[in-house]
Amino acid sequence: MTLLDRQARPLRDLRISITDRCNFRCTYCMPREHFGSDHVFLPRSDLLTYEEIVTVVESLLPAGLEKVRLTGGEPLLRSDVTVLVRLLKATGPHLDLALTTNGALLSKHAKELADAGLNRVTVSLDALNPTTFAAMADTTKTTPSDVLDGIDTAMKAGLGVKVNTVVRRGVNESEILPLAEACAQRGVPLRFVEFMDVGNTNAWEMAEVVSGAEVRTLIEQRFGPLTPHQGQGLHEVARRFTTADGQEFGFINSVTQPFCGDCSRARLSANGSLYTCLFSSSGNDLKAMLRMQATTDDIRAAIKRVWTDRNDRYSMERQEHQGSTQKVEMSFIGG
Repeated sequence: MTLLDRQARPLRDLRISITDRCNFRCTYCMPREHFGSDHVFLPRSDLLTYEEIVTVVESLLPAGLEKVRLTGGEPLLRSDVTVLVRLLKATGPHLDLALTTNGALLSKHAKELADAGLNRVTVSLDALNPTTFAAMADTTKTTPSDVLDGIDTAMKAGLGVKVNTVVRRGVNESEILPLAEACAQRGVPLRFVEFMDVGNTNAWEMAEVVSGAEVRTLIEQRFGPLTPHQGQGLHEVARRFTTADGQEFGFINSVTQPFCGDCSRARLSANGSLYTCLFSSSGNDLKAMLRMQATTDDIRAAIKRVWTDRNDRYSMERQEHQGSTQKVEMSFIGG
């Protein structure tokens, strides 16, 4: 049974936030002026348990779920995350299981994550220059070298690794080529993400968006012509290209080239609400059902009702919504 929304988009991917806490205060995600020392995070009792998360995943496997990505906040801040990975992997050997991290704790956890069954990690890294990195991540406790060490450790552990870079005009354009060089040296795919108007606190302005086309021009000037990647999946968010040497670069152009028409992703917040779009203003509570002993059939039926009514196309209708929509913060539902 495949779940299709009103745009005939299947539910294939589930992104699960397992904590709303993070050890960075990235200016485009959790700016410190809104997430300072007085910010109240979710109490532990409000978070979905690992068993509850597994129940949601099990409910969607018969409906065609193929990929699960663990996110945050920073997911490696949640204790015993490898226990969750192991439980999820046990639900089906074909489930593609990934995790998005800022990399600060990756060296510590990479091997045990791989041993537990994690397939891939995506590491967010916006600069190699320590000053620029510190300004964007708003942290002095982690350096770019720490993140690179995490990437290297993850690769040695056998995990697939990708790097995501958010490019913001006037902030880190100078980091594009150094990051490309570092990833090319490691054979790690690098994906450039256009600065997006996620949430309500990151002071987004169109003038600060560096388009994927601009970044691609820079990459081609250094690495030569980029060829579209063969066999790219319909529902992938990145437009992938390769150099003559086989290095992969991707471009996530949510602002200048929206891909809503192929979006197959749902998001589960740390407190158990299902969101059908990264730019949603409200979610649908599953936690209450789970804590009333709902079965996988019950959960699947509830998600079916939500998904089949889905008609989200925010990125394609961005201009119509500017200034009029309160959106959930990215740190609450992951990227």
